Amino acid sequence: MHALFRNAAAHADGFRDVDSKLLEEHRKEVRLVDVREPGEFNAELGHVEGAELVPLATLEAAAAQWDRDADLVVICRSGGRSAKGARSLVAMGFSRVMNLRGGMLAWNELHLPTVKA
Repeated sequence: MHALFRNAAAHADGFRDVDSKLLEEHRKEVRLVDVREPGEFNAELGHVEGAELVPLATLEAAAAQWDRDADLVVICRSGGRSAKGARSLVAMGFSRVMNLRGGMLAWNELHLPTVKA
């Protein structure tokens, strides 16, 4: 079990909530899945380096081929859509799913590095 997952807060829906600072320390060691829309991904909030854009509406289809035991962190603007995505992944049988608590708003609040178009 990855340290990021082990140190993330357990959520009643089967995934864990991870804070921005902890994710920044481990972001290159996990799969980052940004579930926002394409226009948001490169907008003013930017995205976490290494994140792949998988809009929420396409998440289940995209995830069908993913490793169910991989460490996944789901990201959105404020944490709501990513929590919904995390619930979907747990329902699909993924065992190590994390949600970025507060989303890109929290990430930017800490002035962590972002990628913008």
